[in-house]
Amino acid sequence: MIVIPHNHNPALAELTMTASQDLQLQIEGDIAIVRLNRAAKRNALSDGLVLAVRHAFENLPSTVRAAVLDGAGEHFCAGLDLSELKERDAGAGLQHSRMWHAALEEVQYGPVPVVAALHGAVVGGGLELAAACHIRVADATTFYALPEGTRGIFVGGGGAVRIPRLIGAARMADMMLTGRVYQAEEGERAGFAQYLVPAGQALERALEIAKRVAQNAPLTNYALMHALPRIAEQPADQGFLTEALMSAIAQSAPEAKQRVRDFLEGRAAKVKA
Repeated sequence: MIVIPHNHNPALAELTMTASQDLQLQIEGDIAIVRLNRAAKRNALSDGLVLAVRHAFENLPSTVRAAVLDGAGEHFCAGLDLSELKERDAGAGLQHSRMWHAALEEVQYGPVPVVAALHGAVVGGGLELAAACHIRVADATTFYALPEGTRGIFVGGGGAVRIPRLIGAARMADMMLTGRVYQAEEGERAGFAQYLVPAGQALERALEIAKRVAQNAPLTNYALMHALPRIAEQPADQGFLTEALMSAIAQSAPEAKQRVRDFLEGRAAKVKA
């Protein structure tokens, strides 16, 4: 992992570095930019890169409040590095899939919200990685596909759980059965991304969103990352109780109390159309 200092900040010298050149971590204020750095291979996910993603999100500096996940070159991520694909028995295949699960769990349920900046190929494991992020910004070059079905394999990086939550199980099944490719505009309508921007502007917009997210109370962001997805999967009576508990915890934080006082006393802006 390459750590790129912002404005030569000496504090960043303490960040952990590994021998891998496949991932870059850049810190800009309270925003971390985590960049897949295998442009020559369309940022295909080797095992080393998957483990580097896990390491990066496990070890973000405590000053970071939000992160952007980006891909170097023309593509976000073209999926699994098929040059590493080898025959495995069922046990080895199970362990390999669980390794991916653990890595992407650090993205979805890590310390800070993650905004994905999508462009070019968001395919296979790349779509699984994007689905683990909390907000996805796609530019006009983005396209989505799940070619595993035509290659005789099945998703193994959490896609069978996360992707149907974005687009529905029927759409995902269609993609895997037929090899269907979604272009950027129809992909936004289907639910792959929450934002669609002109070509080349995904990273800029993702950074704008991440900076806005970083201004929220940390405990509220934590609730949205960790509690909300679980509440959505709970039966209603359990969800209501979890919501009440999380609401009580969030509003008890000193920062939350101050923000409410600021609003009541006219120091905070009102919502406008």
